[in-house]
Amino acid sequence: MVSIKFENISKQYRLGLVSTRTLSHDLKRWYAMNIQGKDDPYLKIGEVNDRAHRGESEYVWALKDINFKVEQGDVLGIIGKNGAGKSTLLKILSKVTTPSTGTIKARGRIASLLEVGTGFHPEMTGRENIYMNGAIMGMTKAEISRKFDEIVDFSGVERYIDTPAKRYSSGMTVRLGFAIAAHLDPEILVVDEVLAVGDAEFQKKAIGKMQDVSKGEGRTVLFVSHNMLAVKNLCNRGVLLENGTISKISNSIDDIIFCYTSNMIEYSGSYKEWSVNELAPGTDIIRIRSIDISSENISKNKFDLNEKIEITVWVIPLVFGINISISLEIFTFDYECVFKRTSNLVNLRNNSYKSILKIPNNFLNENRYFIRLFIIRDETVVEYENENILQFEVYESNRTGNYHGKWIGLTKPLFDFTLQ
Repeated sequence: MVSIKFENISKQYRLGLVSTRTLSHDLKRWYAMNIQGKDDPYLKIGEVNDRAHRGESEYVWALKDINFKVEQGDVLGIIGKNGAGKSTLLKILSKVTTPSTGTIKARGRIASLLEVGTGFHPEMTGRENIYMNGAIMGMTKAEISRKFDEIVDFSGVERYIDTPAKRYSSGMTVRLGFAIAAHLDPEILVVDEVLAVGDAEFQKKAIGKMQDVSKGEGRTVLFVSHNMLAVKNLCNRGVLLENGTISKISNSIDDIIFCYTSNMIEYSGSYKEWSVNELAPGTDIIRIRSIDISSENISKNKFDLNEKIEITVWVIPLVFGINISISLEIFTFDYECVFKRTSNLVNLRNNSYKSILKIPNNFLNENRYFIRLFIIRDETVVEYENENILQFEVYESNRTGNYHGKWIGLTKPLFDFTLQ
């Protein structure tokens, strides 16, 4: 059974201003829509919502022609870069804002947690906010009272339940807000990134509750997060948004995460060099001259499991006397961190510096990996960061034993292990 159906959903915004700036444009819009019965003429104008580049039009499409269905009981992960349109889509579903074009058909009550404090009145106590939120969802006082103790217990804010919400920390607000949204029996639960505010214990608790809601109770969950591991563990389907449009829909959340991660790799290949400082990535203090992935001095991005891997980073100081170190993190395409290494701290006095991270053979398991690079100043300040600078792959050419699939685990070291 279809729980939610998005039909030709588009949302357009005007940058900087609410009206069309001039009286003649406002009159033209009013005449076309109210007298001639035509569509808004200014909705036909607009550019793709690429936040990283300056456009020529004053109108942008935050969303453009979104069409897909969500089945009852699905846990749908909606992922994409900042500004891709994820939050706008959920706000339209939650009726916080209206679409410029299109309709959404949804079965049942929708409970939304879009921002810290969504639906909370700061002057009302936690107890009063629970009853108010339940009433907004169409529940009776008796229904809310029946769930009240369970909500408070899950949230972990019992001591402050009769304290005004304005005195809550952001974490306490999220705890209570999620507990309300998840326990008042909504047919559709919408959660947008806010769990990142909570601590690790509560995030695990919240993900477990969403799994129970979807699998045990057959309710529908829409989940937006930049935590790919949480998305992977929770969701069974996915939608990838890019610049306000659907880039990919899949019944496999692994496919969506893989596509998202692949698109974020900034430089393809195994070796990248910048000959001009102004074009090189970095800051006014230090820039990257080159980065290289190799084995036995041969640059490549596919390695047999028994090959040693070296990641070499050359940097060029533009200011001397600064203390810097280089940090590298190796992630799988499922956003699981394999390890992190940080170099020694160096006071910049020479014209160039080189760091080499050596990964021994028979360490990394078969998988695809990407590298996160950070230049750290004075041990604490991130001078420069690149979340996805290069990628590489590890495969196993000579399998042993009767196992023909991929061995589980992030690593596959050759430890001594004998049966005697």
